[in-house]
Amino acid sequence: MKILVINNMLEQSLLDLIKTAAEEINATVHFYTSEADIPESDYDADIIYGFAPSIVKTSRNLKWLCVPWAGVDSLMTPDYFANPDCLLTNSAGAYGVSIAEHMIATSLVMMRRLNEFMEETRNGQWLKPRPQKSLKDCRITVLGTGDIGTTFAKRAAAFEPAAIVGVCRSGRSSESVYDKVLPVSQLDEILPQTDLLAMSLPSTPQTKGILSRERMSLLPEGSYIVNVGRGSAIDEAALADNLESGHIAGAALDVFQTEPLPSGNRLWHIKNLLITPHVAGNMTLAHTRNKNVQMFIEDLHNYSEGKPLRYLVDRKLGY
Repeated sequence: MKILVINNMLEQSLLDLIKTAAEEINATVHFYTSEADIPESDYDADIIYGFAPSIVKTSRNLKWLCVPWAGVDSLMTPDYFANPDCLLTNSAGAYGVSIAEHMIATSLVMMRRLNEFMEETRNGQWLKPRPQKSLKDCRITVLGTGDIGTTFAKRAAAFEPAAIVGVCRSGRSSESVYDKVLPVSQLDEILPQTDLLAMSLPSTPQTKGILSRERMSLLPEGSYIVNVGRGSAIDEAALADNLESGHIAGAALDVFQTEPLPSGNRLWHIKNLLITPHVAGNMTLAHTRNKNVQMFIEDLHNYSEGKPLRYLVDRKLGY
């Protein structure tokens, strides 16, 4: 069994863990920092931890692709895999801490108006205090109650919000952090009771455009939006209009319909929009890298023992 690991951010200690796990199942492992470094002699790999489209799209020998990120919508196109039976796992579950901290940080920046203060002080201005809002007594709706949304909800709970309501496809969650959990069919009912809408949805046909112009109008005057899922979930033109009118007091977007965000895009110039360049997750935190590798090694043992893979992607659902 041949394994390729393609990653330029893993410490030697993590590479050693993967090497040891491979030896335990009598597999050979080859490490590369980029797809361009892979020789054709290794295109016959059985397993890839990382991403190498040139192999995925041409090799019928590839039996399992484990991508070190959560979103897999770009891999859902028909005939993407040369081997249609190739298993696909992702690393959803590794990014909750990193992205939840980003969501808390951007929420506080907007609600405490820190972005305004920072811009003014950078220009040498010392202005008077102005009205701010708090996560305390805030009505929070978490749209997407997976690992990221729930990890955010657990951290937001420490700020003593008025309520934390989860919204997801099934309308169910075993997590006690939510005051209640609703199905997506009841989203319109909870939006008028939402001060902060925290979005962490995958990209699927059902989630595209879910926050439409009509739904934005249901949010209370002065509400806030944070989106760390996929940019396709939001009508960006409608969001721009609502931010400029003040109906939405502020939004923090880490994801966009087109990435990188084009230089001429209107969103760049909206003062109450906090833009980050898809950096909420990634493998920039040691915790994320450690968890990522642990998840791959766990499924590597499952694979070698013929057990179901724990982090298998359901291609019908898209996550």
